[in-house]
Amino acid sequence: MTKDVLLEIGLEEVPAKYVRSSSEQLKERVEQFLTENRLAFKEVVAYATPRRLAVIVKEVVEKQEDIEEVAKGPAKKIALDEQGQWTKAAIGFVNGQGLSTDDIFFEDIKGVEYVHVKKSIKGQDTLSILPGLKDVILKMTFPISMTWGNHTLKYIRPIHWLIALYGDTIIPFDILGVETGTTTRGHRFLGQETTVLTPSDYVSQLEKEYVLVNQEDRKSLIVSQIDALAQENDWVVELDEELLEEVTSIVEYPTAFFGIFDKKYLVVPDEVLITTMKEHQRYFYVKNKEGQLLPFFISVRNGNDQHLDNVVKGNEKVLVARLEDALFFTKEDAKIQIAQAVEKLKHVNFHVKIGSVYDKMSNTRAILTVLSNLLQIDVTHAVRAGEIYKFDLVTNMVGEFPELQGIMGEKYALDKGESIEVAQAIREHYLPLSSDGALPESISGALLAVADKLDTLISFFLKGMIPSGSNDPYALRRQAIGIVSIFEKENWQIDMGSLFETILKTVYHVENSDVVELLRQFILARLQQKLQSYDIRYDVIESVLASQTLNIPLLIHNAKDLQEHTQEIDFKVTIEAVSRVLNLAKKSHDIENFGEINIVSDLFETDSEKVLAQVVQQVEHVSYDTLKILTQPITAFFNDNMVLVENEEVRNNRLSILVQCATKVLNYADTTKLVVK
Repeated sequence: MTKDVLLEIGLEEVPAKYVRSSSEQLKERVEQFLTENRLAFKEVVAYATPRRLAVIVKEVVEKQEDIEEVAKGPAKKIALDEQGQWTKAAIGFVNGQGLSTDDIFFEDIKGVEYVHVKKSIKGQDTLSILPGLKDVILKMTFPISMTWGNHTLKYIRPIHWLIALYGDTIIPFDILGVETGTTTRGHRFLGQETTVLTPSDYVSQLEKEYVLVNQEDRKSLIVSQIDALAQENDWVVELDEELLEEVTSIVEYPTAFFGIFDKKYLVVPDEVLITTMKEHQRYFYVKNKEGQLLPFFISVRNGNDQHLDNVVKGNEKVLVARLEDALFFTKEDAKIQIAQAVEKLKHVNFHVKIGSVYDKMSNTRAILTVLSNLLQIDVTHAVRAGEIYKFDLVTNMVGEFPELQGIMGEKYALDKGESIEVAQAIREHYLPLSSDGALPESISGALLAVADKLDTLISFFLKGMIPSGSNDPYALRRQAIGIVSIFEKENWQIDMGSLFETILKTVYHVENSDVVELLRQFILARLQQKLQSYDIRYDVIESVLASQTLNIPLLIHNAKDLQEHTQEIDFKVTIEAVSRVLNLAKKSHDIENFGEINIVSDLFETDSEKVLAQVVQQVEHVSYDTLKILTQPITAFFNDNMVLVENEEVRNNRLSILVQCATKVLNYADTTKLVVK
């Protein structure tokens, strides 16, 4: 026979962004607890509101299952004396297991026999185990925590009540004097305390007290209410999933409503209006079918529809206060000249150890020149953008809404007569905002984004402020992954080591610096992340990144190319043949510093020497197909020739063939790092 388990932790309001993750953690920990304690169950269902975390476990058995375990004791030579009698070690072991020496048998482990016994463990009653749920609650971890009263326990919010039931029986335990019982609390203002006699009553009893405890039910209700308002008024409402999740986690009993604001505020840029409503007020903005923003908003109250007019008026009043600020900022910013704003950036620190934002812009423009020379790309628009691209940092609007930096720069640049290309680059230079975020669409935006990020990386590295471990206060890893992603998208074929050397020399006037290798390794690590995101085998990644170049799009192409062929029948033969060349070449010479390779055809003694030398000579761009082409000539070469012969000229000539072959292969991958079976 089975019964359901109910566990509810009653709390003060949990911050919305932690409600779902905390609920999922409780579910996982309860599942783990039951599994570790051999208590079979059907499923664990999680429930959560801002004031409670709960689970109902369906069909939990009444007792643990009985099991049989094998216990290992001392070695046979210790368990038996010279007369074959049981020693104290053996007797003590079996006594500790509640058994006798008659139960002993021996098993061989790595050539040594050990005492073993089988013991039956009878399952305990479920009710005697379930008080351990207290530890489940106490072991939960949270991004933020607090103490209360005179207690030392740190928890996400103070615990006010606990329900723990197995069927209709209370599971007894307490936390900081709060004892488990059958009483829960309804909505803070609309509901009352209520009694839950069995787990099956939980959801319905709370609903009577104006609490919809199922998160998905609350979310669905919010969506249906918003859809109804939209259909009734012929609106289009974009349901931002992040905002919807947040609102769901703020309320226990949702009621959607709409409010109105004056049309005069529509002169404020849409991005500002949307940010004000979404980020600051948690409102859903409203558009017409043509995509134009309308002077309405939709919000969700934590309660029913009683006195809704007062709620609407209160929300409208709060929004208008913010929109007044935004309107004022819009008018004030219209008076700003871009040149004046740029001049102000001389007094805005980028970082106290690095310099001003104005200095950063100067470095970025110089890096754009380097990129222009290497890529042979017209950077006219990017350079103009580079002269002004941070000007919006000193505007009123960005001061109030920092998340709109770049976005307002684009808007204001267009208002001041800058070209679309320049304005777009200003907005796009912040991209990507995350490791998998959107990338610049324009070439000018891509150039400016890379130049800006390169300056950030190099400036911090030159000052020794390099990320270590999980510590990355200036988000340099994100900057680097952005560089990698943009280089891949634009297919910019540049060796990053050479690029860093050139920039350090021409922009920062630094030569022969160890920083080049540090930057190179930093980019390599981000490239490794990128390749891992493509589900490329670890050994393929290692082999490709060990090649002699740091050409980002080429390395990504090579990794994908090599990965495609790993399941081919002749993959092992191909890789082993090429790797034999690499191993011998590496042992015999420092390939990277081998210098000019001279192969003398007059020293050839076999046709296979001549054939391999000719095939290698013809190789320009290496791919996996190149490795396949090389396989037969390499095999024939090793079958026909002893490389390390006594004749020094012949030996060096043959090694030169192998070194030339290895040098070209290493521009593709170091195949010796591949795992072949």
